[in-house]
Amino acid sequence: MPQTARTLFDILHRAARSTPAPDAARRQASLATLGQMILDHADEFAAAIDTDFRGRSRDETQLLEIVPAVRGIRHARRSVARWMRDERRPVELNFQPARAWVRYEPLGVVGIISPWNYPLLLALSPLTDALAAGNRALLKPSELTPTFSDLLARVVVERFPPDEVAVVTGGVDVAEAVAALPFDHLVFTGSTHVGRQVMRAAAENLTPVTLELGGKSPAIVAPDYPLAKAARSVAFGKFINAGQTCIAPDYVLVPHDRVRAFADDVMAVVERGYPTIAGNADYSAIVTDRHRARLVAAVEEARGAGATILDHKAPGDDPRRLAPVLVIDPPRDCTLMRDEIFGPVLPILGYRTLADAMAVVNERDRPLALYCFSTDRATEGAVLDSCTSGGVTINGTLLHIAQDSLPFGGIGPSGMGAYHGREGFRRLSHHRAVYRVGAFNVFERLGPPWSDTSRRIAHWLAKA
Repeated sequence: MPQTARTLFDILHRAARSTPAPDAARRQASLATLGQMILDHADEFAAAIDTDFRGRSRDETQLLEIVPAVRGIRHARRSVARWMRDERRPVELNFQPARAWVRYEPLGVVGIISPWNYPLLLALSPLTDALAAGNRALLKPSELTPTFSDLLARVVVERFPPDEVAVVTGGVDVAEAVAALPFDHLVFTGSTHVGRQVMRAAAENLTPVTLELGGKSPAIVAPDYPLAKAARSVAFGKFINAGQTCIAPDYVLVPHDRVRAFADDVMAVVERGYPTIAGNADYSAIVTDRHRARLVAAVEEARGAGATILDHKAPGDDPRRLAPVLVIDPPRDCTLMRDEIFGPVLPILGYRTLADAMAVVNERDRPLALYCFSTDRATEGAVLDSCTSGGVTINGTLLHIAQDSLPFGGIGPSGMGAYHGREGFRRLSHHRAVYRVGAFNVFERLGPPWSDTSRRIAHWLAKA
């Protein structure tokens, strides 16, 4: 009989409280085990994800999940000994002689609730940071990718002791049970709606959370930037994994007199990259029929409201896949412009001035990602200064998430906290303050009983 989330958590919790923090060599060994696990089962992972999606490009799984997961592990293995070093902090003159420093210590047990769209990367990337920080971890992968989730649970049991890493599978009820456990930290990746529920559950235990959510990530194409070049980048970022990417460009803002030209350029890129849709192994399916129906309904709503719709012209129909759709100037209050799309549908909006474009971005919640296309540094600076987002790629899409040296995280409704690399190590570490008193402690000499001398010194310290 499978162990419950509580049973697995208790095993991890007892070990975290009774075992000394692992040294750098032990953490490097755990990371090496994780990396080798991914490489040894890479084909099985890709096949499992393909099964769960009912058609997921093996190349996309390799490029967008396995490669960045393994590279992130290598980066952590090379860096963790340096990250772990005590960090000296200055001591003010009036406290001398003394020393002060910060120790980066494990929090204990980290919970990881991961989503379906990149089931391997978004489970094992936060696990990399948890292991680098010396923690133990309980993973709950998505119920929408059951084949992958069961495979992950099996291979983790083969590679890790149950008091270091564990996986629990199941439906929404299991996820709710995991969110309610008294973790030392909880990492959740998913929708903003579910993120609120996770945060409420975690609050009962005062569990700190890292939330990686989503939102409507915009792309702004400045007047100076070549349209065809921007179209190629936007098409790549939008339609890879059939748009089921949390940092995919959600809509594009283009100079008003170039909207149709840009749309034609995007569709040309799409039709070259995906000459067929039905049964095309390079083009991923929509994960469930419900998600596909939601996208179709949103497009039809915009069509009914008078928006111009550009459809992919490939013949044939595939009930699992949805061909790329471009929607020109949809109404600002329609579903496509209110909600995160999370599919291969791209609204394209015209603007008259850059200030107008930035106003469109700023009237919405702060997004997880922002894309700016410009060769002019002043324009780039204006967009960065005026529009806040979790992360940014300039003159491209998605690539900031692939940088192990950069933090990944949202802001406001698009997330809370950041991980990846050093920031992930620190996010999942306790920053423990240590102060060592020197040979002479002036404060203990001041009193009590308090005297005029101690009062004069206190007065001087307050003014110094």
